Amino acid sequence: MTAYWDAFFTLHRDLPREGPGEPADVAWAVATAGTAPTARICDAACGPGADITALRAAAPQGHVTALDKYPHFIDQAQRAHGTDPAVTLRTGDMADITGPFDLIWCAGALYFLGITEGLKTWRDALAPGGAVAFSEPCWFTEARPQEAADLWSGDYPAMTDAKGIDARVRAARYRTIGTRKLSSAAWENYYAPMDARIAALSSGDTPEMQQVLAEARREAQVWRAHRKSFGYLLSVVQPDDL
Repeated sequence: MTAYWDAFFTLHRDLPREGPGEPADVAWAVATAGTAPTARICDAACGPGADITALRAAAPQGHVTALDKYPHFIDQAQRAHGTDPAVTLRTGDMADITGPFDLIWCAGALYFLGITEGLKTWRDALAPGGAVAFSEPCWFTEARPQEAADLWSGDYPAMTDAKGIDARVRAARYRTIGTRKLSSAAWENYYAPMDARIAALSSGDTPEMQQVLAEARREAQVWRAHRKSFGYLLSVVQPDDL
């Protein structure tokens, strides 16, 4: 299994993003949450730090604390943002956030903890009036193409629709303030650089690398073929008692 993960991170190392997204997503979430320019923001599971610039722009007098459990992602983010005194970068588990934060931003990673479980864990890390913004794989249509269903049954069998996401939010005693579907441009911000990396590594010299490349090609192909059926839903939520 180590050989597989070595191949996986060879593919993903130094990509600009570790998931779909664009600055407009951050701007929408901040506006929806009513986050102040002086906000203390946590970028949970920040990957290589693709959203830090947008988060800083959203809170120009605030501070961004970005963390990820993988040191090489933090090293990459450090190269881009390490000289900014309003950014703190550290290796750490998003389950261990302490705060207080006015906004916890989590792009495409909360499902590792579980929506309900993660939101409960983060409740004490939120300042009064604080909010969580997270993007989550989501079914957009009742008809689910078999190819897409097969992909997600392996990758994320707990994937649900917008109502199901909201139910998990409410189970954590939060309320949903607003939702937004990530755009095709947000997805291509992730997949286009990945396509180039796949092409560069296409002669991969191990079975594990060929497996990783095949999985990445399939993931992008399925989304491009069935993007109307599924994608990411960005939700802004707050605890009921805040």
